Amino acid sequence: MTQPTSPVRVVVVDDHAMFRAGVRAELAAAGAGRVEVLAEAADVDEAVAAIAAHRPEVVLLDVHLPGGGGAEVMRRRPHPDTRYLALSVSDAAEDVIGTIRGGARGYVTKTITGPELVAAIGRVADGDAVFSPRLAGFVLDAFAGSIEVAAVDEDLDRLTEREREVMRLIARGYAYKEVAKELFISIKTVETHMSSVLRKLQLSSRHELTRWASDRRLL
Repeated sequence: MTQPTSPVRVVVVDDHAMFRAGVRAELAAAGAGRVEVLAEAADVDEAVAAIAAHRPEVVLLDVHLPGGGGAEVMRRRPHPDTRYLALSVSDAAEDVIGTIRGGARGYVTKTITGPELVAAIGRVADGDAVFSPRLAGFVLDAFAGSIEVAAVDEDLDRLTEREREVMRLIARGYAYKEVAKELFISIKTVETHMSSVLRKLQLSSRHELTRWASDRRLL
């Protein structure tokens, strides 16, 4: 890839201030001269306003945001030339597929390193598609028809965005304390969300939840 003569202009959109600060610091350290963070936003309305005002080349976009999620930001198209790179804790098939269908040029998870993220931003700015290794298969499977996205969505529509995040982590075997740390919420809040998830999905245990999520390829 030919290096751009000027830094790629970026807006960071995530509802966790600590995570936004971390991304900004990583990009400053690993992307000096290659990436410039113009602004941050914590919800859909803030994101739309920031993108319209700053006209970035790339938006780092969380999937789950107050106000309608990352898909709503892309639907509003605050600047037509902006490209979107999803940066999310979720690597679930329906999130990846839905985000790409919504208009994102790529999807990477929050385990990505600073140098890898800088490289991904550069590739998206150049018009390439970028995915974390296992996620590209979800997109290929969806367009080949081997994932029934509508059926998965019907079940997940019962859950709030935060309940979905808690559900996936618990189903993967995370302890409540680990979920709380990952999502920047209290252990009590995790317990409340977990009770709601089990009730809405008519499940009785973590074991049943893991099996339910595995059957739907959400892990």
